[in-house]
Amino acid sequence: MDRVRRIINAQRAYERGYYGEGIGVAVLDTGIYLHPDFGQRVSCFLDYINGRKAPYDDNGHGTHIGGIIGGDGGVSQGTYMGIAPRCHFIIIKILDRKGNGNTEHVVQAVDWLVRHRQAYRIRIVNISIGMVLKAESRERIRLLQAVDYAWDSGMVVVAAAGNNGPRGSSITVPGVSRKVITVGCFDDNREQIGRSMLKPDYSGQGPTEHCIVKPELVVPGTNVTSCSIYPGMYMRKSGTSMAAPIVSGSIALLLSKYPQFSPAEVKLRLYQCAQDLGLPSAKQGWGMLDIGQLL
Repeated sequence: MDRVRRIINAQRAYERGYYGEGIGVAVLDTGIYLHPDFGQRVSCFLDYINGRKAPYDDNGHGTHIGGIIGGDGGVSQGTYMGIAPRCHFIIIKILDRKGNGNTEHVVQAVDWLVRHRQAYRIRIVNISIGMVLKAESRERIRLLQAVDYAWDSGMVVVAAAGNNGPRGSSITVPGVSRKVITVGCFDDNREQIGRSMLKPDYSGQGPTEHCIVKPELVVPGTNVTSCSIYPGMYMRKSGTSMAAPIVSGSIALLLSKYPQFSPAEVKLRLYQCAQDLGLPSAKQGWGMLDIGQLL
């Protein structure tokens, strides 16, 4: 995370006193382990898989994402601090210990978020999951309707582009939604991923089947070190699942400064401030996120 924060210019936000305080970020994933870096900032936990009441994560994916969004880096003396270390979390477990889930749980989670948006000050929804394009069309439509409903209800939805690149039109659902902010990686080359299960240029590329430019943004997503489900420890993961929460945390910083921004205004601001990397639009979309420019 120290590398990530440096690349996207996060220090510019901290110098101005913006840390994401008061901004609720909902994470729909495998749950969360109460790593010390989260302090008392897990405001709510719902479990659609096993119905448990206390926060837990039997996979590790959700905890890692939470750390990227807003771990305070205390155990690592700040080295692995997340992007918005004072935001608070609304955690909804929709994936099981193997990382599998279903559309119905996403729909139920979004309905709950819309009903409780104001009570928990939920401004952002991070969805680092993806359904392949060949999935049953009815399921795809329901998932897209759910994320669009969250967006229309006033929450900024951030989705991963998926790891099915480098072929074109390889963005996963719900990242193909024309409304949500879809995030890919620019550091997915062979040198960065090293010996990994991911293939070079894994980041999903656009356009969508409706010729919408996707992803909107790219950020670092390879070999990101963040919170682990083992006490006081960290782990390294790669993929667009790691890229999406970087943008979610960055939006929390943006909303710290401009709390009145609607989802559409957030998206416009991101478009205006993206940094062109000189890559094809199908790969980079608008370009790379730069928090210094964003604020």
